[in-house]
Amino acid sequence: MTRRIASLLCLIAGWAYCADKYDGPVPPKPDVPYLLHAKTLVETEVGQAREQTNKKDTSYVISGATSPARTPLAEPIFIIDARQVSPDRMELYRMDVKGGNREVTITGKRKGSTRALHLAVTRLNDHLYKVEVDEPLENGEYALSPSTDNRAFCFTVY
Repeated sequence: MTRRIASLLCLIAGWAYCADKYDGPVPPKPDVPYLLHAKTLVETEVGQAREQTNKKDTSYVISGATSPARTPLAEPIFIIDARQVSPDRMELYRMDVKGGNREVTITGKRKGSTRALHLAVTRLNDHLYKVEVDEPLENGEYALSPSTDNRAFCFTVY
């Protein structure tokens, strides 16, 4: 009787494990986050943010007023084939449009400073990760960026 119960539990655990496997689309390029729209992937705009520093503020500027990568989702999900970038070190910022460019300004450690928005990272397999925005986003321009450099993966919420 004990063997039957153990066998049944192993079978149930096996089904649960198989049900959790990711069977969605896989990004064609490594180290680039893709917006997940049902079973379709939309590549984020890849850019390099220019750093501009003055006494108390540091601004990061990206050329262009809007990103060609667009999503209607207020809490977007990204899929990334991470080979050299670390998804758990990604930060998400809302960008302001000024003078035809997108920018975010970090103001020291004072109250009211721009803060990174909340993300949840889930490992799907060896190099594949799901990065979910963990709070509703307003319409506007956004950039995912590794905390270690000035690369920016931009998108627009509309």
